[in-house]
Amino acid sequence: MAWVYILQSTRDDRFYIGSTSNLTQRLRHHLGGFTPTTKKFGKVKLVFSQEYPNLKEARYIEKKLKHLKRKDYIEKIVRDGKIRMGA
Repeated sequence: MAWVYILQSTRDDRFYIGSTSNLTQRLRHHLGGFTPTTKKFGKVKLVFSQEYPNLKEARYIEKKLKHLKRKDYIEKIVRDGKIRMGA
């Protein structure tokens, strides 16, 4: 199994989108400041995660979301609790 997840900065509400096959371990890295990309976000919180059958599919969805670059769409995903985009 794999996940697409969204973190949000508690400092300025910016979002970070990622994918992983081990969500617990990946969150530990983000929260511990071991991930350079989110380290500059300050404190982050997990605001969304969605499970996928495999990492290939999760990475595909992650890439599509990152290319959208639309905060309103990301906010809608968090609010609805569901990514409504096919792989």
